[in-house]
Amino acid sequence: MVRAVWAVLRMVSCEGSAVLKSNVPRRAAAPWYRPVYCSSTASCYRAITSEARHLQSTIRMPEITTDHLDEKQVQLLAEMCILIDENDRKIGADTKKNCHLNSNIDKGLLHRAFSVFIFNSEEKLLLQQRSDAKITFPGCFTNTCCSHPLHTDSELEEKDAIGVRRAAQRRLQAELGIPMEQVTPDEMTYLTRIHYKAQSDGVWGEHEIDYILFMQKNVELSPDPNEIKSHCYVSKEELKEMLEKAKRKELEITPWFSLIAETFLFKWWDNLHNLKEFMDHNNVHRM
Repeated sequence: MVRAVWAVLRMVSCEGSAVLKSNVPRRAAAPWYRPVYCSSTASCYRAITSEARHLQSTIRMPEITTDHLDEKQVQLLAEMCILIDENDRKIGADTKKNCHLNSNIDKGLLHRAFSVFIFNSEEKLLLQQRSDAKITFPGCFTNTCCSHPLHTDSELEEKDAIGVRRAAQRRLQAELGIPMEQVTPDEMTYLTRIHYKAQSDGVWGEHEIDYILFMQKNVELSPDPNEIKSHCYVSKEELKEMLEKAKRKELEITPWFSLIAETFLFKWWDNLHNLKEFMDHNNVHRM
């Protein structure tokens, strides 16, 4: 508003100057220019304020439209994510929408997230294929569940990453239909954190510090088709084959899952019954 008021004041000044020098040819006005006339200080202030509002509305940058996106997924964009600095210290909150706009990510906006890996009794990893309705990375294969803790008291709690683990329990039920009593926070092993950034398209992207959570258990599944297009259990060999297919562009894998698979995953997978030695809660791995 301040800039707009100054712009209008310049117009008033120019207009007054033109009246005093009526014999001087005037430049053509900009398309948004409207002369401001006033007879007193009070009326001049009202006129300037009104013109400033008009100017603001005229030059406002276009907003990101979500009209073409899935209605349910758009509703989720109003959720409040946890804003953090590069050392995973809480600095505030913002909407899921704002956190995933590339224009904000390019300015450094960073939020907290998690990635869950569930293995069954045969030590096969549960994968999901994200639904085509998803706003970021639709149709891509990824790990069991990937989402965000919300800016709520229960999910902000940081001791032993309990808030993140509660958020994971909530989303495993929402996406995969796993009964919450089958995926309690106490059964999840928090391994470490990774920091990555990736664009989904020209508008949307990800910039997260991602908590890695492991769990081995047979669970009941009833996926939400708005969240998940398909799901499957894979062996190490089958996943390696999928990764090769992704390199040949025969299928798509989310960037965070690809990064984890190329660095830590198979080492952790080989040690499902001895994960404590791989826990690293002090460092954030920059990917």
